[in-house]
Amino acid sequence: MGAFALSTIPDMFSNYEGGIIDTASLGFLQVDQNGNVNPSYIPGKLTGPGGFPVIAEGTPRVYFAGTFTAGKSDIAVENGKLNIRSDGDVLKFVNRVYKIFFSGKQAMKFTKEVRYFTERAVFTLTENGLRLDEIAPGADLDRDILGKMEFRPVVSRELKEILPAVFSGNRMNLKYMITHH
Repeated sequence: MGAFALSTIPDMFSNYEGGIIDTASLGFLQVDQNGNVNPSYIPGKLTGPGGFPVIAEGTPRVYFAGTFTAGKSDIAVENGKLNIRSDGDVLKFVNRVYKIFFSGKQAMKFTKEVRYFTERAVFTLTENGLRLDEIAPGADLDRDILGKMEFRPVVSRELKEILPAVFSGNRMNLKYMITHH
């Protein structure tokens, strides 16, 4: 099957800026208490964000995904639960990101829906900063989440467990879940 349409890179970025996408899923290197995101910058390294800022700013819903920590870790799923045997030694949820490529304050100003997904926790950006909404079965709130953050997020009064099906190893039938919710 041939291409449906061809577009130049500048035209694609114009489309992003014009609101052609309704949801973006992007990675993160660091997140701070205000929901700011650094996707790639490490001091002393020559890196850039690519299209990250344009894509993140051009959509009303942004879902960030990444591991909770960086570095050598040993994490497994056993019997439907997360088993964190050893954790990475680099914290990714920090007081202040190295560089802001996505502004939580700007996202709130424009009423964006912003969520942050990791293997052990799900956060939502609120007017008060990050709010912890879900934790993985098997993860300990204090040891595996709060103890691996440089700041303390708001913890939802309705803190939930991430759907156990995520950790079952079985197909989740996401198409049905999304279209029938």
